[in-house]
Amino acid sequence: MFQLDDQFLQDIGLGGMPDDQKQAFLQHIYSELELRVGTKLSEGLSDDQMAEFEAFIDRDAEKVEQWFGAHLPNYSEQQDYQQLKAGAPENVSALDVLCEYGSLKWLELNRPDYRQVVAGELEKLKGEIAANREAILGGA
Repeated sequence: MFQLDDQFLQDIGLGGMPDDQKQAFLQHIYSELELRVGTKLSEGLSDDQMAEFEAFIDRDAEKVEQWFGAHLPNYSEQQDYQQLKAGAPENVSALDVLCEYGSLKWLELNRPDYRQVVAGELEKLKGEIAANREAILGGA
């Protein structure tokens, strides 16, 4: 989808940012994007839908298992789940993998436009950063 990395900084005109500040700035961008996307995606969702999604975020094993039982009982046979599980670092728990997969499947069911929302919010954020590039670099 997109990468928040040195190339991203180059693309928005911040490639000249001091190396010791790049990672912190990229983390700030990620956090801001996550907040904006979450806010946008939550618009129009019911309290029940929000609680259902929060089970994935909170790593609530019981609720996650209930959701899979009701919506995707054969998830472990799905190729995309198997790929996600196989590609996960060794230190990532099975519950973390399941919650990551579940949150993506939940979004596909409840907010099929989530990829467009992410792309739109990223473009808005890039525009804001580009408009303030000189101030950002001046403060760096």
